[in-house]
This record gives sequence, structure tokens and C-alpha cells, in this order.
Amino acid sequence: MKVIIAGGGTAGHINPGIAIAKQIRKEYPGSEILFIGTKRGMETKLVPYEGFEIKFIRVKGFRRKISLDTLIWLKELFLGICEARKIIKQFRPDTVIGTGGYVCGPVVFVASMMNIPTLIHEQNAFPGVTNRILSRFVDAVAISFRESERYFRSKEKLYYTGNPVRQEILKADKMSAREKLGIDMKKPLVVVVGGSLGAERINDTIVEMLKKRSGQYSFNMIFATGNGQYDRVMQLLQGVKTPNVDIVPYIYDAANVYAAADLIVCRAGAITCSELTALGVPAIMIPSPNVVANHQEYNARALEKNGAAVVILEKDLSEEILYNQIMRLLGDKKQLRKMAENSKKSGITNSAEKICWIIDKLVFGGK
Repeated sequence: MKVIIAGGGTAGHINPGIAIAKQIRKEYPGSEILFIGTKRGMETKLVPYEGFEIKFIRVKGFRRKISLDTLIWLKELFLGICEARKIIKQFRPDTVIGTGGYVCGPVVFVASMMNIPTLIHEQNAFPGVTNRILSRFVDAVAISFRESERYFRSKEKLYYTGNPVRQEILKADKMSAREKLGIDMKKPLVVVVGGSLGAERINDTIVEMLKKRSGQYSFNMIFATGNGQYDRVMQLLQGVKTPNVDIVPYIYDAANVYAAADLIVCRAGAITCSELTALGVPAIMIPSPNVVANHQEYNARALEKNGAAVVILEKDLSEEILYNQIMRLLGDKKQLRKMAENSKKSGITNSAEKICWIIDKLVFGGK
């Protein structure tokens, strides 16, 4: 089978595509898989690192306010469509899959016009504008949150699959993870992570907590500042005693760190939500307000509704509110256990397999 996967910009769009590609190779040995992205996104590094071929087209994000940028966007869109058509005609795929980002627009649209079976995967509870438009043309729409159903018109195209989760996440185990990381089994572990680049407001709140309550907290903490903010955070904490706190720029072994945690303080990106629910980890979610259509709050509210998370909006965030919420949850083992159970119930661990089943149905008419 020959497959094109279009997705780009952030890891949240690219990693699901990579997980789907790996599952396709597993179920259909010998498959040829080609990614299409842009030269500006993280796909330039992530896709080749995983051993997949990638080609690039030009595409530009649309600004709703009419300006000179609108003309530039139209020109880039036309050129992107022409480039996508050329790649598709040369590669001759059996199916084309879109996993998000502006690059999906021209690629998936052209494929649908050429009567090639098409599928888009929406990671968030609030769908992006590109996927909402493409849903009118594609053959199938895979969604990750039930809450996103109402934003798509053609209900017969919808499949509830969840987000593909990395295999190392699915294999992680709490006890072995704690042993590997050398975490004290007698104390709860709180993990704080704001993303690869860091979340300044979350970091500043934790810094204030560590300054104000130096040595007073009764839990272990792994505090990931983000690569871009580590030096600033360490400067702010100079001279402050931080017992039981491991401050790192980035969590490379996310599978074991997440599995070892009793509670995670984090943003509410789609992949983060999926990984935490796959493991069954309770969370305090502080959704980023600086994302398109405020989609992280929709993700966080979906987990809160299921009893798997507590949501604190960034505008309401303070050291006292966060500390009290952490202590309240850690002190209520019954609620924490219930949140873990609800999180696990919300998780989908066979998302990539479900998406492959849809692909099989589109291409071969089902097994």
C-alpha cells in the first residue's frame, strides 16, 4: 500500500502521523509512506529522525483580517496546490491522511478532487478551521474527543479513535518507573511540565512556591522548566533551598516520569491529554490561552467533565491557589484514586489500530 501523510507545524500534528505510519508498516509490511510538510515546521526534524521520507510544499496560515497578507496567502495556496498535485501524481498513493496544520489543506483537498480515499485526524476537542473545512471533502474524519462531534456536519463520516500514543508510554509501569528514576516510594511525586519551550507563567508560579515554602512541602517534585527557560528559572532560584525537587530543562524519559507521577501539573495539549489518560494519571491542567481558538481549554474541560482533571485558568493562577490545590488532592487519596480511574477510563490505547481499520475500509472495503 502507498500512503501519503500530510501534517506539520507542531509535534502535536506530526507525532500522530508518525504513530499511524508505524502502525501501517506493522499491518501492511512493505508499504510505501511519504510525508508532506513545510520547511518551517518541526516535521523537518521529527519525520526524518523516524526514518520516513518527506517532501515539502509552500503554504501560509490564513489571517482573517483582509490585508496584503491575504493576497500573499492566496498566491501561496495556489502554488501549494500545484506542488501537492505534482507530488500526488508522481507518488500515486492509495490513500492520503491529514493530521493537522495548514499543510493539510492543499494536500488533502487535491487528493479528494482526484478521487483518492482521504482521511483527516483531529487531535483536539475543538477542531481547527482547516479540518472543519476539509471534513466536507474527505471520506472519513477520525476524532479524539467526543466533544468535537458537534463541530462536524457529516456525522456519518466520524469515527471516534482517540489520539495515537507512543508505544513506550503504553508499556510504562508505575512501580518499575519509580525504581528506575530512584523516586522515594513513601512520598508522592508531583510532576510540573509546561512544554518543550516552557510556560513562563507556570514556571514563575512554581518559582514563587519554592521560594515561599522552601522545605515545607511533603512531596517529591520533578520540575521541567522547558529548554528556553531553564537558565532564567535557575537564576531566580539562586540561593533557594529546594529539597526533594529535581529541576530539569526537559523530560526526555516522559514515559517513566509520567507513569511514576501521582499528580501532574501541565498544559492541555491534545497529545499530553492522550498520554496521561493512557497511563491513568490525575492532572491539574492550566490550558495555554495563547493557542488558536483556545482549543487547550476545550481539551482540559473534557477531562475535567470526566473527573480526570482539575482545571485552573491561567488568568486565575497564583502560587497559593496552585499549592492549595496540589495539597488538597494529595491529601485526599480517595479522590486522587478516583481521578486516576476516570483518567484511565478516558484513555484510548489502540487509536493507531482503529485508524488503520478505517484506512483498510476506505482502500480495500474492509477486512
